[in-house]
Amino acid sequence: MADLPKQRRSLLRILGLVFGVAAVVGGMVGQGILRTPGIIAGAVHSPELIISLWLVGAALLAVSAFAYVELGTAIPCAGGPYDFARRAFGPVIGVITGWAAWLVIVTVAAFLAIVVAEFLHRLGIVTDISASLIAVVVLAMFGALNWTGTRVSGDSQIAFSAFKGAALIALVVLLFAQPAASPSAAGPANLGGVVGIAAIATALRAIMNTYDGWQDVVYFSEELRDPGRTLPRAVAVGVGSVVLLYLLVNFALLHVLTPVQMAASELPAADAAEIALGATGGFALTIFGVISVAAIANVTIMKSARIAFALARAGHLPSALDQVAPTGTPRAALAVSVTLAAAFAATGTYDTVVAMNVAVGVAVVIVVNLAVVRLRQIAPDMDRPFRTPFYPYPIIIAVAVNLALLTALIIEDPMHSLAGFALIGVLGFGYWAVPLVRRRRGLPT
Repeated sequence: MADLPKQRRSLLRILGLVFGVAAVVGGMVGQGILRTPGIIAGAVHSPELIISLWLVGAALLAVSAFAYVELGTAIPCAGGPYDFARRAFGPVIGVITGWAAWLVIVTVAAFLAIVVAEFLHRLGIVTDISASLIAVVVLAMFGALNWTGTRVSGDSQIAFSAFKGAALIALVVLLFAQPAASPSAAGPANLGGVVGIAAIATALRAIMNTYDGWQDVVYFSEELRDPGRTLPRAVAVGVGSVVLLYLLVNFALLHVLTPVQMAASELPAADAAEIALGATGGFALTIFGVISVAAIANVTIMKSARIAFALARAGHLPSALDQVAPTGTPRAALAVSVTLAAAFAATGTYDTVVAMNVAVGVAVVIVVNLAVVRLRQIAPDMDRPFRTPFYPYPIIIAVAVNLALLTALIIEDPMHSLAGFALIGVLGFGYWAVPLVRRRRGLPT
């Protein structure tokens, strides 16, 4: 009986490299690649510059990933950024980071479920049912899938990610099989004008948003077999595969569409698919959208349960949430996370909360990078199976890039961005102040 609490509060280390790669791919590949190429073409015009910026974005992504991999292998815990910040900066910053990450993840799950519902409406499916209600059903379905156990939910993510990769490869092959685009048929070969810093910044921001999701795998570090070896390989293979896929998609789009045509389209991939498949092209891309966004929703629900579990295990959420089923799923944490996401989706508040959390999510990335520096100072002898190469330069670049992005987000939408930080600040103040008041009154904390 003495071992029961340890077993009850421990996740199963049963996930391997294939799942790790699938978590990275599943978190990154979504509907963004179907529409972002049009935004980039509208901003920078030149095919050569379009491809170059996707490569620059990949390099910036790699720089940001070093911190997550170093800390994910040194501190392989389900809380991810929460555990990193707690070890580096103490419990207050840790719990603020943890709650912030959990709130971001839960609201993103609600948003993704709504997107799945909207795609289903485009297909003419259940159009008489509101998107909010469909989203609740989608969340319940993925919650039930995850409830069955870690192996089943992990295998489902592998299947989803394999489908997405195969679908994008098929699209690339189909597009390269078509005749090359005729620039004269769509007007001038470029959109004119000198490409300025603002245009490049706009394009890079869209690219970085499309690449986002690579961090998801760190929430499963506690469940990866040999995380010191598996996590770096999963991130390297997963990110490398997605970057290669995205480059191929852009080359294929530029083969059948001019930059002018891409810039004029809200969904360039659908227009290109219609060239290859006719009227069924748009339908096929919508099917891809449903499955790709559903895959991201699945991995988002998986990680929402993990961080809620980690917060409960540390005493920052009710202790009932730190229980783990024999199949490896923290079911109580899963149920609470899915219920919160469903509430956001059903009430329509997800839109506002997601807007509030965009800047907060970038701030979490900054905190993780700063945690690398702090832990190098206070725990130089910590076992680090992976160490950031050329330290500290990648950390400096990652912090600078994300600070610039955070500044842009605040300037663009100060109300929602600052409201998100205010909410997190209130939670953090409450965490600090309530125990202090209780101690002064002689009450147990």
